[in-house]
Amino acid sequence: MRYSETEKLNHEKFRRLTGVKRETFSKMVTILKMSYVQKRKKGGHQSSLSVEDMLLMTLEYLREYRTYFHIANSYGISESYAYKLIRWVENELIQSREFSLPGKKALYGDDIEYEVILIDATESPIQLPQKNKNYITPEKRKNTP
Repeated sequence: MRYSETEKLNHEKFRRLTGVKRETFSKMVTILKMSYVQKRKKGGHQSSLSVEDMLLMTLEYLREYRTYFHIANSYGISESYAYKLIRWVENELIQSREFSLPGKKALYGDDIEYEVILIDATESPIQLPQKNKNYITPEKRKNTP
């Protein structure tokens, strides 16, 4: 699904599709557009996809765990180019520091209370039935090489 098709969706369906709100999506697009302009100042060819489509493709990859092959076929590009665009979008959003998760040190804070649940998963011996000649039916072998 291209970005032009997602404009028809209401806010709830858009969030179900992408995993982010429209406002967050538009913030991501503005960051990526500024970065894309700086990248194109150096030269190179224009991408066949818009920045919105690149971001939508990345969100599909992260949300649905689709393979690069399937995403590339959906957008009409090569698999390696889909990989390259998704990595570029991820790196630019990480470098902007606008969208980041708290680090490991945030988990060490004193204000967080943890509840620990222990599960006993030790091995316990089971009784196997004993082999007995009464349960085994012997068969005579005839002319077996």
